[in-house]
Amino acid sequence: MKAKLYFFLKSYFGFSQRESRGLVIVFPVLFLLYLFPSVYDWMLRKKNEQQYEQYLGKIDSLIQAGWQPYNPNPNFSNETFNQDTSKNRINYQRPKSPQLNKLLFNEADSVVLQIVPGIGQTMAGRVVKFRENMGGIHHKDQLLEVYGMTPEVLERVFEYFEFHPEIFRKLAINQSDVSSLAQHPYINYGAAKVIVAYREQHGFYTQADDLLKIKIFNEEWLERLKPYLEF
Repeated sequence: MKAKLYFFLKSYFGFSQRESRGLVIVFPVLFLLYLFPSVYDWMLRKKNEQQYEQYLGKIDSLIQAGWQPYNPNPNFSNETFNQDTSKNRINYQRPKSPQLNKLLFNEADSVVLQIVPGIGQTMAGRVVKFRENMGGIHHKDQLLEVYGMTPEVLERVFEYFEFHPEIFRKLAINQSDVSSLAQHPYINYGAAKVIVAYREQHGFYTQADDLLKIKIFNEEWLERLKPYLEF
């Protein structure tokens, strides 16, 4: 049998006769070492189970003999303990997070605006510039005209700031020159030139609807600009 095993190891693995003998001796030892932890755990668990069963047997015997667990204070029951602890229990509550002061939107500068998630330094600068050039904001949706502003960010703006419609500077349309008119976001340079040219030819405007006499302007354009006009 050994001769066949040596021949097999030599033919298939190239072991010498000495190496084959060493492997035959070492392999069973390695196998036993591999099994040893499992066998040891099984024996230890078996021993613990036996000891636990003996312990339960002793407890059962004592109870049958009339044994009662020792109570150092017979006048103190579990019910009394539960009542006492319920009286002295402190109801802890999570403290409320402090709220920041809400400023008026028209008073917020480009630094303070950056508290709004989604508004960085560049966007804050655009918002302030738009508000100042407009002369104030009379409707929240106007901020959507700021480049890069989204409805989601706009909604968050007024979670941090109070909004009150306010126009703090109006456009004196009968006194302003082309450059002054063109600074307003709702009037481009070409429209400003036409407004001034018509005024010079026909005299001062008396009401907003006079601008509709200039055929390039329409009611939609005028309705947006009208709150900012001063005559």
